[in-house]
Amino acid sequence: MISPGQTAPSFSIADQDGQLVSLSDFRNKKNVVLYFYPKDDTSGCTLEASQFTALKEQFDKADTVILGVSKDDQSSHCNFIKKFDLNVSLLADTEGTLCESYDVWQEKGTAEAPKMGIVRSTFIIDKSGIIRSALYKVSADGHAQEILDFINKTL
Repeated sequence: MISPGQTAPSFSIADQDGQLVSLSDFRNKKNVVLYFYPKDDTSGCTLEASQFTALKEQFDKADTVILGVSKDDQSSHCNFIKKFDLNVSLLADTEGTLCESYDVWQEKGTAEAPKMGIVRSTFIIDKSGIIRSALYKVSADGHAQEILDFINKTL
């Protein structure tokens, strides 16, 4: 598991528009909220992305960029953004390497029917590339506000 105080695992991965996004792009410039969610266009994931979108201007004022991550491809991300008028960048981790490096690809389901999947998780990375908060198994509703409050108090 990732813990606060660790250096954030680096990444370079395409967003919904096919543009390569690297953690190093934000070094000494912006804090990063890196949130992992299970699947585009599902109820909890839509709620979470919509709440991050609603607060985007406040995150901008706090020098913070929001990056959502799932294993959906760029086309799925584009459709998700368009359908719900989202204003956050979504990274297409189709191979699952980013999910694995942040340890969010975990066993889920029941004991009788275990399966692997993305555990809804959020990481706050400061401008120097250090993990300031690592939250696993978060609830979608209200989470964006909690993250904004943490950033405003801590960074």
